Amino acid sequence: MSTALAAHGFPEEQVRARARHGAAAVFPAESGYGSGLLGAAPAPYASAPDDDLERIRIVPPVFMPDRLKKLIDLGREPLYSDVGLETVIGGFTSRLPVYVSAFGSTQVASHDLGEAAGRQAAALGIPLVIGENVVPVNGYRTADDAGVSPLLGRIAAYAGDADDEHGGVAVQQSTEDADAEVWNLVYSDPVSEPLLATGRLAFELKVGQGAKPGLGGLTVLGRDTASRVAEQYATDEVFGADSDKVLRVSSPGTFTEEILRQQIRLMRNNFPRARVWVKLHPGRDVALAAATAWGAGADAVTVDGAEGGTAWAPTGFLGHVGLPLADCLRRVGRKDRCLLASGRVWEGTRAVKALALGARAVGLGRAALLAVDEDREAGLRRLVEAFELELRMLTSAVGKYHVNALDPEDLFLPAGWCTPPAAPGAA
Repeated sequence: MSTALAAHGFPEEQVRARARHGAAAVFPAESGYGSGLLGAAPAPYASAPDDDLERIRIVPPVFMPDRLKKLIDLGREPLYSDVGLETVIGGFTSRLPVYVSAFGSTQVASHDLGEAAGRQAAALGIPLVIGENVVPVNGYRTADDAGVSPLLGRIAAYAGDADDEHGGVAVQQSTEDADAEVWNLVYSDPVSEPLLATGRLAFELKVGQGAKPGLGGLTVLGRDTASRVAEQYATDEVFGADSDKVLRVSSPGTFTEEILRQQIRLMRNNFPRARVWVKLHPGRDVALAAATAWGAGADAVTVDGAEGGTAWAPTGFLGHVGLPLADCLRRVGRKDRCLLASGRVWEGTRAVKALALGARAVGLGRAALLAVDEDREAGLRRLVEAFELELRMLTSAVGKYHVNALDPEDLFLPAGWCTPPAAPGAA
């Protein structure tokens, strides 16, 4: 088990417990059953009073006409195991409304953890997103051309364990990735052909990320590595000239409504066999940006809430910049479009709330890395097994039998919650 993964402010031990024990970990400790009194846990938002997603409660009705319909259809009383979870995520058929969200060039995500996540996600039949800057930092192939970079390794690991019907891989591209022609390389590489042939490759245009809204990628590099990637990145001596560490600075890119439309049109024209995804940071105009992307033909829009994890960001950004995920969903959530939501999603209650607020699927970022770090062969599978049980139980509890049927009526919303006016072009 790695000691390199730090998940500050994140429920690391709960995630690791799920990676070890799977669905059993969603219940109280077995040793307390029948011999102790088990009551409600402390309100989770006590330590995060600004997290509206935690403050929302899932509220079942007393009368459940959909349960009666399901009873008639089945010829018996329906159970939570009768809830359907399969859905379409950005053009990919997925066994669950869950995907592995982007982690890119950082050391903990490279090679073994990234490839282990790819293998397990493929076996689960859920999509995998490969994050930015993998190629500019690590190269596309190894120096002797006998091996592969972390990017190709993840694609190959996923393709080798996937069936031909479920899941898919989305490859993210930042401004530096564009300079390195990452999409062109991936699109023409034989490693990608099994995914292209089955319609399970997407390219995700990175417009921003939750932890650093308005900024590009920031990574700490050793001086030797920084010198090697000096043509792709700017650097800053924030740690002092005597330090062996350098801050690598990535451009966030420049977007207007028209630039975003043109970028999506270019993606569709240049890569007709690939799906088009767009990832947005939690900006104040996120609803307009999402509507613009969908209007230009994007298959999916990912909104990364301010809770979204990162390898490196100024601490002021983590606590004070960007909209929380709940507010992004309040502004953007639409049942008629494919909205993907990420940011501190690690268990089923947050997932169900996000789905009820209009997300099609939720992304596992830090949680996925922690699970794979706990067990490279089965940690992510067990974590998703716990998700699956909670998704079925919670959806059944509100009297519905497919996760796509979840709706804001299934939630008790915080005082003062209101839906803002639709963004121009969102109708």
